[in-house]
Amino acid sequence: MFKQAFQQYKKKNPPPDLQDVIDVDLYEENTITSHSWHNLVKPVHISESAFIQSEARLRQAVGLQPEHLWRCYQLSNHPGLLLIRNPFTLSGQRYWIARGLRDYSQPPYVSNLDAIKFSPAALSNWWQELQNCSNNGDVKLASRLKVAMRWTTLGYHHNWDTKVYDEAMHSTFPSDLESLCEAFCVTLGYTNFVPQAAIVNYYPIGTCLSGHTDHSELNHSAPLFSYSFGQSAIFLIGGTTLNEKPSAIYLRSGDVLVMSEASRLCYHAVPRVMTTDQEPWNIVESKANTSKENDDVGNMDTNLNNALDSKLFEKVKDELFWQPFNEFIRESRINMNVRQVLPMGMHQIPT
Repeated sequence: MFKQAFQQYKKKNPPPDLQDVIDVDLYEENTITSHSWHNLVKPVHISESAFIQSEARLRQAVGLQPEHLWRCYQLSNHPGLLLIRNPFTLSGQRYWIARGLRDYSQPPYVSNLDAIKFSPAALSNWWQELQNCSNNGDVKLASRLKVAMRWTTLGYHHNWDTKVYDEAMHSTFPSDLESLCEAFCVTLGYTNFVPQAAIVNYYPIGTCLSGHTDHSELNHSAPLFSYSFGQSAIFLIGGTTLNEKPSAIYLRSGDVLVMSEASRLCYHAVPRVMTTDQEPWNIVESKANTSKENDDVGNMDTNLNNALDSKLFEKVKDELFWQPFNEFIRESRINMNVRQVLPMGMHQIPT
């Protein structure tokens, strides 16, 4: 049943019927209670105590709105699955898009680019080479470079052949992404989570990701955090076997999906990446919000200020600097999924 649903939402001609795809924006409007999925969606309210404890941390974490503005949902038939509907600010979205393209795409992080097919310049700095080709009018190579980049790995690098992690394949995990995960952990009550590995996926419109489970980690009790930016996607979440019918959910730019508890080892997939009907990374914010955001960055404590690339955070507000990132994200989706590899108390993978 999972494969049938995947093929249903993947097909292009004729396009699929999307009325059964869970859309929390429609749930919020409370206008279509007749939808089959409406009773499965339940709002999750962040407690007053959680808000008080994490307010300072979230104010310091890059690009997040205050918790009282978050819209958080769970699905009653998928325990442990949470969807937070775009808790990011405009500058926050731009920052993470730029980080994913400019920084996370180059060494020491590992990408799928083939040394036989691409030049050393492309392998050492894919984003800069893409810009060089675009500026030089080499449209063919620019298009080839853009489509070729499908993923990079951060921290512990997943071995796609053996499906296991290796202590020898390991780089330092980005401190700003670690700080972002910490902000969500504090707010949602996940204790002792240590972000140790991430996969950054680059999806052009029209691509997909087949059904799978994330079971390579030695720690299956820790949650998995998935951050979406750019174009929209349909996300399928099923059960522990392919015989169970999955639920389909819209994921839009800025959405955060958390897979914990029973949902952590469930089959999931992305059968469809499609053009979004909104660009929250380009919505002009009020001067009051922009001023507040600047104050928050200025008030960061020393540790978090070191985690944040404050220069990049300021640069993405400049439209000329932002333009190449904007051109890329208008045709693609970036997904950053973060997980803990080791059980608590273990400091390296056994050899």
